[in-house]
Amino acid sequence: QVQLVESGGGLVQAGGSLRLSCAASGRRFSSYAMGWFRQAPGKEREFVAVIRWSCSEYYADSVKVRFTISRDNAKNTVYLQMNSLKPEDTAVYYCAAARVGVPIRHDLYDYWGQGTQVTVSS
Repeated sequence: QVQLVESGGGLVQAGGSLRLSCAASGRRFSSYAMGWFRQAPGKEREFVAVIRWSCSEYYADSVKVRFTISRDNAKNTVYLQMNSLKPEDTAVYYCAAARVGVPIRHDLYDYWGQGTQVTVSS
């Protein structure tokens, strides 16, 4: 069993930066692929980024170059550094863990955090 707790969300002006953190419990954290998703009001949950145990990374085209995912296996924590934020980045951001593969589909993840709100003002 893995429990995930996100933090770091907030209100920021367009062009600003935020860093989200996701603290995980569980002894096998390093073996999971860790992903970030987001969901805006009235929209489906969408893939943002994923990082596998070897630290290779994949990003949605909409955030590539602006966002960076990273992980610290010693601290059981995954991060999402978000730069050059835009109003369309406004959403609840979720951290998720996958036991198998490096998925970009949300239904392939096994554990989810409660989410943290990110609001970007214009």
